[in-house]
Formats: sequence, C-alpha cells, structure tokens
Amino acid sequence: MPKVRSRLLVALVSLALLFVNLNANAQRNTIDTYAITNARIVTVSGPVIEHGTVVVRNGLITAAGENVSAPPDARVIDGSGLTVYPGLIDSYTNLALPEASPSPSPGAGRGGGGDFFAQTQPRPTPGPNSTRPPGLQPEVMVEDVIRPGGAEIVAARNIGITTALTLPRTGIWMGQSALINLSGETPQQMIIVSPLAMHVGFTPLRNGGYPGSLLGVFSSLRQMMLDAQRYREAMQIYERAPRGTRRPETDRSLGALVPVIEGRMPVVMLANTEREITRALDLGEEFKLKLIIAGGREADRLSERLVKQHVPVLLSLDLPKRTTAALPEADPEPLRVLRERVEAQQTAGKLAKAGVRFAFESGSLTNMSELMANAGKTIENGLSATDAVRAFTIWPAEILGVQNQLGSIEVGKIANLTIVRGELFDRNSRVTYVFIDGRPVDLRPPRNEASTASPSN
Repeated sequence: MPKVRSRLLVALVSLALLFVNLNANAQRNTIDTYAITNARIVTVSGPVIEHGTVVVRNGLITAAGENVSAPPDARVIDGSGLTVYPGLIDSYTNLALPEASPSPSPGAGRGGGGDFFAQTQPRPTPGPNSTRPPGLQPEVMVEDVIRPGGAEIVAARNIGITTALTLPRTGIWMGQSALINLSGETPQQMIIVSPLAMHVGFTPLRNGGYPGSLLGVFSSLRQMMLDAQRYREAMQIYERAPRGTRRPETDRSLGALVPVIEGRMPVVMLANTEREITRALDLGEEFKLKLIIAGGREADRLSERLVKQHVPVLLSLDLPKRTTAALPEADPEPLRVLRERVEAQQTAGKLAKAGVRFAFESGSLTNMSELMANAGKTIENGLSATDAVRAFTIWPAEILGVQNQLGSIEVGKIANLTIVRGELFDRNSRVTYVFIDGRPVDLRPPRNEASTASPSN
C-alpha cells in the first residue's frame, strides 16, 4: 500500500510539473508572438501595403500582407493610423561604448599648458600586446568594450533606431566595428555581426608622436598596408614549409590588416572634404580595398568616381548649422558658410541622382532628436521621401552586407520594426512602438537630454 501511494504521489508531481511546463511554454509563445493589424506597411522591398498585418514570432517576421490573419496565440496591436517600417539603421555611431576619457596633453602634469585639442580628444583604445602605439592598432575590436543600456541608446530608440554600426571613437587605424541591435541584457545578445569592418580616420595623433600631420597619416596608412602584404607572404611561406624555415614573429596589428588587403573585410574611411575623399579613393584603388566612405559631406563632387569605383557612402546627417544666436547687431555670416550649409542639405539628393549608393548615419550629431529633422531637410532639397526611407533601411543593410537579415519587412528577416503614427519624416509624426529582435522595447525620455549623443560625447 505505501508503494502504491508513493507511485501515485510521483505521478501527481510529474503531472503537475508537466502542466507548469506547458503553461510556461504557452505563455512564452504568446509573449514571443505579436500581430500588428490594420496598419500601413512600408515593406521597402515591395509595394506599400495600405491595410495589412505583420506577424512576429520567435524574433522573426513570419508573415506580412493584406490577407494575413493574426494567430490565435498572438498579442494583437491595433495598427489603425499607424505605419510600420523596417527598423531604422544608424550606420556610423559610438552607441553602447563606455564614456570616453580625455587624453592628457604631452605637457600635462609637468607644468606645461599643452594643447587644448590634445587634452579634450578621447584617448584611443589600446589593444593588448600590440606592437603599435594607440591609434595605430587595427586589431582593436569594439565588441570587447560595448555595454548594453544607457541614455544614448534610449534616445536612439525613441526616434526609431533599432540597429547601429558602432566603432571605436578615435585613432588612425581606429579598429573593427560591430553591428548591434539596440536591445539586450548582454553584449552577446546585442551583436549581429562582429567584426564587420575596419575603420580609418585621418586625424593626426595628438600625443607628440608620429604621425602628427595629415601627410604623415597617409604615409603611415600606406606603409602599414605594405607591411601587411609582406607579413602575409612571410606567413604563407612558413605555412607551406614550416620545417627548416625560421618562424616569423607574430604581429597582431599586421595580421588584422590581412583581411583588409585581401578585400575580405570592408574598410570605412572617415572623409568629409573633397580632398580627403580623393585621397581615400586613391588608397582604395592602389590597394584594391573594399572601400566605404563615411561622413561624405562633399561626396557629391566626386559622384562619377564613386560610381566608377563602386564605393558607397555613409552620409552624415550632422548638418552644419548656425552655432550662435542671430542677433540684430551681429555681423552677417560669410557667404561661404551660408553656401556650405545649403549644399550639405543637397548632397543626399545629388548622390541619389548620380547613382551613388549611400546610407544615412548620425555622425557626430549630439542631439539624436535632430536626426529626422535633418533627414527632412534633405527631402526638401532634392531627395525623395522613398529614398530617404531606403537610406535608413535597405541601403545600409546592403552596404553592410546584412540585407538577408535586416532592412525590409520580409518573411524570415529579424523582426526589427519601427512603428509611427503618421509618416516617418512628417514633423508631427510620433514613434509609437519599436520592436527589436521581435520584442517591443520601452520608449521613454532619456534621463539626460543633453547627453543624447551618437558618435562622440
């Protein structure tokens, strides 16, 4: 009799556990399944669906169309009056990085006044066991330092950004970027692709060392790529016949450049002026790089060459603006300054007309709430609203090589969605929902409105 009772008790406990598991699975499936109904859907990859449904399950888009029904286990969101876009991509940022620490000047601590620029520049992130000085270490990987959360991420999500290419803050060989989703409890949950690209800046080092001039910067870039070619050849010789061959010394910096010189890793060069972009294109042509231009303020002046070399542009929406109040007694701004301000708003339209592939990025914009307003200015100055949406969605996805995962509302893609009351670039529109990896995220004002920066604080 006691054995029967024991077996009965075990059976009841097992049944209870099974019920708990089934209930938990049902709840999990419900939480992971959403349907946005009665909404206008801008798929980007196809025609706009004026009245349809998007279904999200287990982090992926599983259905989108006019005749799609909400699954019985889905949490339904009534999309009446709402427009669903693919999640917006910011293609050049410092989002999710720790706050930059200023770099001391060469005279700091020794009674010298030093250089103000050197004192306020962020210090390059050093790579461990590197043979090169900070700022010339292409082996640095941003995935090692990214952190979830923060006011900057909140500010980006508030305007509909779901994904960002984030990279080290400074340097000549700045290091390797990661494409991240702006949600997740750990860096591993955020990362979509890492490393994605190598990044180059043209600002000379301000630590009193070489290279300290723009000419030195380009000389250093060329020399390290030539060294990387020789390093690759030495390693290949050793791998073919290690016996009887002296082992080459390992160089992590040159090793990190091998995928770059072989065209397997894109290299993004931050270049704004016509002169900088020309020099970047010359380097790309010389070493047969898979080149991308970032910034690109005067890229329209080199449209023909950009098309010929198949070089896309990550175009900054940090548009020049008046930095002081327009007082009646103030001197009028120089004509050159006014012209640059107007021309910067026309660049996107000119690139689109010339057939240059480009994507929008926030650049060094310090207030993310200005991003959509600045995109609106490009529409007012020649860019179509359709192309403006593409420049935040499918075009960056294609340029960054993730078009099979992101950039449009298609079955099987990651369920990153930006849902707006009205249309994206309308002045009175409002982001009402943001889905990242198939889950809605909280939209709330950042704690510190002044710190809503993207690439540099």
